[in-house]
Amino acid sequence: MAQKVTSAHPLSGKQQRVSTRPATQKKRGALAVFGSLSAHMVMIITVVICLFPLVVVISTSFKLPNDVFDLKIIPSHPTLSNYQYVLSGDFLTWLGNSLKIGLMTTVVGLAFAAPAAYAMSRWQFIGKRGLLLLFLVTQMFPAMLLIVPLYILFAQLNLLDNIFGLVIAYATTAVPFSVWMLKNFFDTVPKELDEAARVDGLGPFQTFWRVVLPLTIPGVAVVGFFNFMTAWNEFMLAYTFLQSDSKLTLAVGIQRYVHDFGADWHYLTAAAVLVTIPVLIVFIWAQRYLVTGLTGGSVKG
Repeated sequence: MAQKVTSAHPLSGKQQRVSTRPATQKKRGALAVFGSLSAHMVMIITVVICLFPLVVVISTSFKLPNDVFDLKIIPSHPTLSNYQYVLSGDFLTWLGNSLKIGLMTTVVGLAFAAPAAYAMSRWQFIGKRGLLLLFLVTQMFPAMLLIVPLYILFAQLNLLDNIFGLVIAYATTAVPFSVWMLKNFFDTVPKELDEAARVDGLGPFQTFWRVVLPLTIPGVAVVGFFNFMTAWNEFMLAYTFLQSDSKLTLAVGIQRYVHDFGADWHYLTAAAVLVTIPVLIVFIWAQRYLVTGLTGGSVKG
């Protein structure tokens, strides 16, 4: 009796493997959706945590003194009297001082740092590496260490309670930081452009001013913004060197709403909200330069 032999079709295994692919793809799709939802949930929670203190500050700035510690986000009796009180005092004077100091620190830092960074980027000379390391070492020490020697120096030069003395103090830390940052941006500009400018008869400074600097405006904007923010937010040096109410900065001035027996939280929060408005305006104006500069300086051309 003949035996019946059944042979498997050569494509049956392949068909079986193909049939398992939709299930695998569905599983991967479900995992991708779950991962996306988890990532979005984490981001939403992070944003809520970061925005909650800001919301509380804004809410408190519209509350009456008796409602400051009320847990309601929306004030029961909203008022603008806190802002009126703050603006009727020395707030505008402090604002003007902070703007002057911030702008002068930015200009001084960029004026000294930009040519130095260009020289570091383009030329090789003895001591270049050591000078760069020296600039880097200055950033490793906290600013608190500079208070006593700067105070003694400014007392001898009659620069205490002087806005220009504070600008000099801020520039001592702004210039080294600016040199390091700007050097990276200048490195992204091809040196062939310098050679072409030299052929056209431009000197080193003209090449820097007319060719290289315009190409690195986003980077200069980033460094200038950081310098401005450093001077705008700094407290200890301003608190130590400035005494007159008419010369205080915002960071020191709003501290006057904190006294020995407590704090006027309704005035303090209103002042804090007003302090953020100029910075927000500057950030919105410089946003396109900041995004371009932060990404452009990280890659060498």
